[in-house]
Amino acid sequence: MTVAQISLPRIFRIGGGASRELPQVLAMLGLTRPLIVTDAFLLGQGWVTRIEDELKAAGMAARVFADTVPDPTVSSIDAGVAFLAAGNHDCVIGFGGGSPLDSAKAIAMLGMHGGAMADYKAPHVQDAPGLPVIAIPTTAGTGSDATRFTIITDEATDEKMLCPGLAYLPIAALVDYELTLTKPRRLTADTGIDSLTHAIEAYVSKRANPFSDGMALLAMRAIAPNLRRVCLDPEDRPAREAMMLGATQAGIAFSNSSVALVHGMSRPIGAHFHVPHGLSNAMLLPAVTAWSAPAALARYADCARAMGVADEREGDQSAVARLLDELAALNDELDVPGPAAWGIDAARWDAMVPTMCAQALASGSPANNPRVPEAAEIAELYARVWG
Repeated sequence: MTVAQISLPRIFRIGGGASRELPQVLAMLGLTRPLIVTDAFLLGQGWVTRIEDELKAAGMAARVFADTVPDPTVSSIDAGVAFLAAGNHDCVIGFGGGSPLDSAKAIAMLGMHGGAMADYKAPHVQDAPGLPVIAIPTTAGTGSDATRFTIITDEATDEKMLCPGLAYLPIAALVDYELTLTKPRRLTADTGIDSLTHAIEAYVSKRANPFSDGMALLAMRAIAPNLRRVCLDPEDRPAREAMMLGATQAGIAFSNSSVALVHGMSRPIGAHFHVPHGLSNAMLLPAVTAWSAPAALARYADCARAMGVADEREGDQSAVARLLDELAALNDELDVPGPAAWGIDAARWDAMVPTMCAQALASGSPANNPRVPEAAEIAELYARVWG
């Protein structure tokens, strides 16, 4: 019997206002000198000041590093590590979407262990802990608050490096859906499809297990009926709450199973064409699911039923057909552009396909897919997505 290896944050606070429990959580952990890692937008919105004030009232002086960038780069992480070294910090608070959270994880690890980020990319697994990380997500998408991964772009090679290990697993996650009420529609849609992709891929992965299966199905049940709702009405609080919980459940699922071919193909699109991660997943999800489904028909049919698009009594073939129709309809209704509509040059796309195929395979994610592709098959999928 295969033993599933399950890893979770030690502490969760989930619900409206959970982020305000940060001083209490730090005190519980015996931490008093935090570095807050965030981005310029959130700093400008005044939310970071609120956190600083609440920490100050609890006798905790924080410093703020707000120079994270979308799709964090080696140089942005190095700047954060230097900022960390200039203070006497005992923990790192990641506040923001996937980029600030991934940055916080990398800064906390490198600040403890040193070296270059490229030293830590897969297949290396970094389990020895860095500084404790407390994650406060502001988007319902990445699940980074609950995962043992970070993704950092090597700007010298345009490679999105997958860095796995327990060093990147936050010690605590404060999951506060109220932080998502002001998210714009495009970000809401892309991060929502991202979290749905996490759940589906965790469930169909060759590394799936009973624990991750349960979390993945819960995530699909939370996300699927509410994704359109939050895009139509950003202040639909019950739908926002369900999306935030679903994103965390999906993060738990794939962190304890894996992602698969969609993510393997998505990272190179993000690295070379600067497409946001959730959007590149959305571009790929219908085509990759259609290609993969024959190898795991029953599993994909379970996804359709969990999402509420197929009846429990319906056969697997019919359920999967409904799943494919739903994924296409989601992209259409949420205005997900293809690569061409997003503005990518066709000649450059074609020129980069061999490199993207190689990087996708090197990440290891495609090997977890129910149908494992060769490079030529990935190239054909990239062509299909362009079309």
